[in-house]
Amino acid sequence: MILPAAYVERLEAWAQITQLNADLLSHDSATATLQAWCDQHGGGQKIRAHRVRGQDKAASSEDREALGAGADEPLVYRRVQLACGDHILSEADNWYRPALLTPEMNGALEETETPFGVVVRPLNFRRRTLSTSYLFRPLPLNWEGRPAPVRIYRGRLATPKDILQHRAVLVTGEGRPFSLVVETYTEALLVKPYAASRSRVTGRSSSPPEAGTATGVKACRRARGWPTSRPNSSGVRRKPR
Repeated sequence: MILPAAYVERLEAWAQITQLNADLLSHDSATATLQAWCDQHGGGQKIRAHRVRGQDKAASSEDREALGAGADEPLVYRRVQLACGDHILSEADNWYRPALLTPEMNGALEETETPFGVVVRPLNFRRRTLSTSYLFRPLPLNWEGRPAPVRIYRGRLATPKDILQHRAVLVTGEGRPFSLVVETYTEALLVKPYAASRSRVTGRSSSPPEAGTATGVKACRRARGWPTSRPNSSGVRRKPR
């Protein structure tokens, strides 16, 4: 994906990433957070979990310690891609303790592509986030303490596939850890109103005009519903040519 590189677009991208992080931190179920996103931006489609097989990873001693699992306790590894329609929103590595789940839950996790959070919902689980990593920063560190640039960023901003990663433990209502997840969220979660609006306004290619040009500024103002003409000395706006 390519984002327009103007300063305001960088701010918008960063705002979306930090909002996503805040939503994940404030909810126990990442699946529910992604479902809320899909309800708003994906037409209400249900989040689906695509099981990725043949890429098993053994849990490290650190992982087992976080789960409270002994060296000999069996763990099950499950890797899925959570998707809204055709868009993969996240990829998750999950090590869980099958002995703490019901036979019905274990069967559903093995035989279906139902999201983990949906299957184990009856456990009334809580989420304990262990770490958060920003994999994409459209603005430099400490940008908020710097003055906004006088000149708009030129060029285009290439967005990496992955933008955010969480490592978390899920615990039962009684406080017993039963699942360790490493969730990597993708750039598909970045909504791009600028590009979509320009395509809708001009009826031409969705590629945005170069940031900083007169055409680019007018298209950007139209996309946000702002007037594109300036008032004359009497306060009356001139009719756009």
